[in-house]
Amino acid sequence: MQKNGPSVQQALTEAIAAFTNEEVLVQGAGRTDAGVHATEQVAHVEIEKPMAAHQVQGALNHHLKPHPISALKVEAVENSFHARFSATGRAYRYRIINRRAPLSFDKGLAWHVARPLDAQAMHEAAQYLVGRHDFTTFRHVACQAKSPVKTLDLLMVERQGEEIIVHVAARSFLHHQVRSMVGTLELVGAGKWAPQQVQEALLARDRRALGFNAPPDGLYLSRVRYDTPSMPRDKTTVG
Repeated sequence: MQKNGPSVQQALTEAIAAFTNEEVLVQGAGRTDAGVHATEQVAHVEIEKPMAAHQVQGALNHHLKPHPISALKVEAVENSFHARFSATGRAYRYRIINRRAPLSFDKGLAWHVARPLDAQAMHEAAQYLVGRHDFTTFRHVACQAKSPVKTLDLLMVERQGEEIIVHVAARSFLHHQVRSMVGTLELVGAGKWAPQQVQEALLARDRRALGFNAPPDGLYLSRVRYDTPSMPRDKTTVG
């Protein structure tokens, strides 16, 4: 149970149990903390009841009501497939609404930053983080990953009107890594940090060198990639 209500995993587990009468374990491709969103999430589950994929999808969506969760596609996969460990890449995007006026329709769906931000400076600073690095500075103290070393394939910042979008992609991430990077880049955008200070923070390998964590509201898991024969390279199962 998450602080604001049942987790997506719990909602899926209860929905599947409702039409199979089975105790199942739902395995997702990546965790989303309370307040974080997913426009593309992949999960796998083993059920004994003989059902076609389209029947599972229909029953699942019926029993997921009224949760804001939808099974966009369901298909049978090989027994060797694992939603998390078979994934070869994940992409997130982070939404910042940069204006003085408070949020209305986007409340809870983006980070509202009232002070002006320089998206170009944020993008420049972000490039110091691309590649293979020790991301200890951007790692939550409770992170259980064996190593702080990760390879960041993409970190791009762009402005679209009042919205600043941060795009990030890697095979995997440390706990709170994306939010830690975005919070630090916001300091650059606000002129509080020079772009090269992000590199200094990275090289410090010290959580105390971090700016701060961006709130969860603006973070979206947007893509999960697979290279296995049993799955298309990009597949959405639950969103």
